[in-house]
Amino acid sequence: MSQIHNYTAFYVSEPFNESTLGAHATKDFCYYNMLKAWKGSDNSFPFSNAHDTTYNVRDNSDWETTLKTRLRERLRNSKNIILFLSDNTSNSRALREEIEYGINTLNLPIIVIYPNLKTKGDLLTEDKNYLNNTVKNLWNKLSVFRDSKFKVAVLHIPMNKDVIRDSLNNSDFRVGSGKNPNDYFYKN
Repeated sequence: MSQIHNYTAFYVSEPFNESTLGAHATKDFCYYNMLKAWKGSDNSFPFSNAHDTTYNVRDNSDWETTLKTRLRERLRNSKNIILFLSDNTSNSRALREEIEYGINTLNLPIIVIYPNLKTKGDLLTEDKNYLNNTVKNLWNKLSVFRDSKFKVAVLHIPMNKDVIRDSLNNSDFRVGSGKNPNDYFYKN
């Protein structure tokens, strides 16, 4: 197994069908599509989409035998998880499975992108030494992340293409890097 991809976790309402207009209106799914668009327009953008490593599944596929199996296979091919955590995120079965398996079984580092926050400073307290309550309150939207994140290195970043590029190039947030489990963020 080659762990060279970025697994992107994001909320979509269930059942999910990428080909419907409803999927493209789901904001977290749109953020994921933004990463794909950046890669499509700039081959040097360091995003390697784990979702492209297996064939797509149908909306009516069985959860246990097809959907869950496919998610886990994609996660096993990944060096980290990119998690979009926004005001729109909801605690769906698929998102819980992705984070639970990714952190608690595979020990994948997480890069959390907060789409509602645009600058590094938007994530921090006034003294720039800690993550602020806006960020911490979003963790409650996905309790499996909140309750498991202490097991892996987690980088918290805003929705900013240059910051995302730097974060994806940061080898500290790849499986096996040896980075201590903790919350990390950029001060400047």
